Amino acid sequence: MGFFERLSRLIRSNANAVLGAAEDPSKILDQSVADMQADLVKLRQAVATAIASQKRIGNQAEQAQEQSQTWYSRAELALQKGEEDLAREALARRKTCQDTALALTGQLNSQAGQVESLKKSLLALEGKISEAKTKKDMLKARAQAAQAQVQLQSAVGQLGTTGAMAAFERMEEKVEMLEASSAAAGELAGADLESQFAALEGAPEVDSELAAMKQRLSGGSHQVSLPAASAPLADGVQKVKVSEVDMELEALKRSISEN
Repeated sequence: MGFFERLSRLIRSNANAVLGAAEDPSKILDQSVADMQADLVKLRQAVATAIASQKRIGNQAEQAQEQSQTWYSRAELALQKGEEDLAREALARRKTCQDTALALTGQLNSQAGQVESLKKSLLALEGKISEAKTKKDMLKARAQAAQAQVQLQSAVGQLGTTGAMAAFERMEEKVEMLEASSAAAGELAGADLESQFAALEGAPEVDSELAAMKQRLSGGSHQVSLPAASAPLADGVQKVKVSEVDMELEALKRSISEN
């Protein structure tokens, strides 16, 4: 394949691609119907011309036939008058008219066939144009619907990359984070409040236990005070032994640990 042939093919392919991309179905359909209408007008004119030619040929054939009959009558008249040469000339003219009529009759038959064919083509084209007009609006509607669908799919596909959609998604995430923070703060506040009430509810038990301990330590309703080391003992009071005090102290420790 030569260079120029390849270049020519490349140019044609690019031109076809550009034309294909620029084609608007609605406009092309309208133009196609308009072109068919123009062809219909031309075909009607051709049919009318063929019919007129057919009529003209028919008239010429009739005239030739009539002239042939006229020259035959003249030949008879000349022969009756003894004009043999004149009769011979009239018969020659008659023969010419007969040949002309015969030729025109053949041409007339051929023209009639052509007219009939043109009429059939005219009827077929009229039917196609009528069908095209009916389909045109439907095809235009389908083309518009398909183009709208393509535009919609393109718009949906671009939603994820547009700034508006990205901003919307960021705000949605921010709202969810704010809701989560609010829920966590509420849980913490509730836990702190529960701990405060638990402390309050547990305080009477501690107070009761503290009072009971004080009562045990006091040994009753009267508080016992230890005498000073240098003070003399009262009459009838025996000196307390240290071992007894230690035993009582140990017993107190065990009582406290058990409680």
